[in-house]
Amino acid sequence: MKINLSAKYAIRSLSRHLRRTILSVLGIGVGCGLCLFTIAFIRGEKKMMIRAAAESGAGHLTVAPKEWVNTRDNDLRLENWEAKRREIAAIDGIRIVTPRVQTDALLAFGTRMRGILMTGVDPPTEPVANRLVQKLVEGRYLESGEIGTVVVGRTVVKRLNVALDDDLMVTVAGQDGQMSSAMLRIIGIIETGSRELDGTICHVTVEQVEKLTGQQGATQLTILLENPKSLETMEEQLRNRMGNSAAVLDWEELLPEMAAGVEGDETWSRMIVLIIMTVVFLGIASAQLAAVLERRREFAVLSALGMKSGRLVLIMLMEGVVLGFAGALLGLSLGAPTAYYVATKGIDFSGLYGNAEMSMSNILFDPIFYGDFGWWLVPLSFVLALAATSLSSLYPAWYAARTDPARALQVEQ
Repeated sequence: MKINLSAKYAIRSLSRHLRRTILSVLGIGVGCGLCLFTIAFIRGEKKMMIRAAAESGAGHLTVAPKEWVNTRDNDLRLENWEAKRREIAAIDGIRIVTPRVQTDALLAFGTRMRGILMTGVDPPTEPVANRLVQKLVEGRYLESGEIGTVVVGRTVVKRLNVALDDDLMVTVAGQDGQMSSAMLRIIGIIETGSRELDGTICHVTVEQVEKLTGQQGATQLTILLENPKSLETMEEQLRNRMGNSAAVLDWEELLPEMAAGVEGDETWSRMIVLIIMTVVFLGIASAQLAAVLERRREFAVLSALGMKSGRLVLIMLMEGVVLGFAGALLGLSLGAPTAYYVATKGIDFSGLYGNAEMSMSNILFDPIFYGDFGWWLVPLSFVLALAATSLSSLYPAWYAARTDPARALQVEQ
């Protein structure tokens, strides 16, 4: 009952100073709305970066030889990789499992040469696991078991001054250290829009790499999940299944540079939210303290009539809660529509950065960044607003409770 009376008194006090109350609610709402938008955008950016990394060839999870984790030696091979592939593909929640093997190669056409990391792939599953393959602009992609063909990026074509159906001399180091060469015909050209990324694409079949190097098998099994939210659960399940026979890496371990970038964005987001909420906190504390100073006589009369200091503190806190509740609703009305727009329409950064900047660590990003949107915005809005207003009301409440009734009445005479 006491809380109800305190709440009624707090609401009446706020309504008596309507202009100040409206300005306080507006400040809380704008600050809360900005925080919601910032958090929604960073959450969406993180999801987009994970999706881009997974679908650009890195996958959500990768199974590789244990030694590969530390050495990144492309000469290593995964034991019983075909059996492991079948076992993983049978797990619920696995979208696709595709094998890969890489080797350093030298491409030559006439007197022009270029060093590149050649990737052996499984043609039926690679286009599903790697969206770069979907950027094929000329010719066709590889077929299962195909020998003597290669698909390269547009930058490789330009630097070697070759065209579709030209033959490239490819030289690699064999298993015994001897150089091995073959003529590979260009049957497809990929153009992602990133010159840097196009300069790294050189796809052949796993069988072609086996023939050139003399080593059988794949180095990695790249895995895409049906639901990225199950990443941690699936990673633990795969590690239990693989045991000591292989290592299971997530995208953060496979792409530490990109993971550091995502962590940096999250840190920046927290800093922005902290700065905004600090400004809101100081603004509300200032308004509440001004209200206390204006109402010293009122509080003095209440104290003289027997109101406990605890009740005065409760009234000030209730005023903060009412302001926070109203500010949270306003913040939702401002932040939720903008977050929804960014989540559905996105923000196009292609004009700002250009297509060449839309890649990092051999990952192709969409130029349109999408935010996140969901019911989580509602509790977050109330937590931010109520925390800011409640904390900002503590000092004014403490000041009001320490007001000496006799002295306050003398000042106002």
